[in-house]
Amino acid sequence: MSEKTALIVGAARNLGLGIATEYARRGWNVVGTVRGAGRTGLHDLADMSGGRVTVESLEMTEPEQIAALRERLAEHTLDLLFVNAAIARGDIPIGDVPTEMFTEVMVTNALSPMRVVESFRSSVTPSGTIAVMSSRQGSLGMNTKGGQDVYRASKSALNQLMRCYAARYADAAHTLLLICPGHVRTGLGGPNAPLTVEQSVPGVVDTIERHSGEPGLQYLNYQNDPVPW
Repeated sequence: MSEKTALIVGAARNLGLGIATEYARRGWNVVGTVRGAGRTGLHDLADMSGGRVTVESLEMTEPEQIAALRERLAEHTLDLLFVNAAIARGDIPIGDVPTEMFTEVMVTNALSPMRVVESFRSSVTPSGTIAVMSSRQGSLGMNTKGGQDVYRASKSALNQLMRCYAARYADAAHTLLLICPGHVRTGLGGPNAPLTVEQSVPGVVDTIERHSGEPGLQYLNYQNDPVPW
C-alpha cells in the first residue's frame, strides 16, 4: 500500500502541530505550514521524522503566498488537505467591535481557509478528504449563551462557505468535513478548557479517517458526533 500524504495548513503549534504529529505517527507523509521564518514545534517534529514531515511557509491571508505554495507543491498528490488556522480577538459585544478587527477575523477564519481549499482541491485525490477546522461556536443551533460574537460569526461564515463549496462541486467524490475539536486548552481555547491537545487530536484524526471515501459534507466533533448547523 502506498504511503499517504497530508497537507496541514497551520501546523506550527497546538492543535495543528498535534494533528501533524499524529498523522506522522500513523505513517503518513506530512507537509505542514507555518507563518513566518521563526523556528516552531513543527520544525522540531520534522527534524525527528526522518524526512516524513516537511515544513513550508505560508501566510494564509496573502493570496499570492497561497498561489506560491500551490506551485511549490505542484508535484504532490494529497490524500488529505486539512486547514487549521484561526484567530480570536477577545469577547467583545458586536456593537463595540472595530471594523478592522471584524475584517481581520473574517478574512483569517472564513475567507482565507476557503481560498486554500479552492486552490488545492485539484491536488486532492478523487477519493481524498478536504477538512477544515470549525468549532461548536460556529453552530447556530448550539448558541444559547452568546458571547465571542465575532469569532462565532466567523466560524458560522466558514460553515456556510463550505456548504456553498459542497454544492458547487456536488459531483466530486471528495470527503468534506467541518471538524469541531472540542474545547481545547490552547491559546485560543484558554487555560481552563477541559481538553488537552493530546486528548482531542486522536479523536479528530479518527473521525477524519472514519469518513474517508464518503462523498459529501459533514459537520462533526472530535468524538464523531454530528454538530447541529
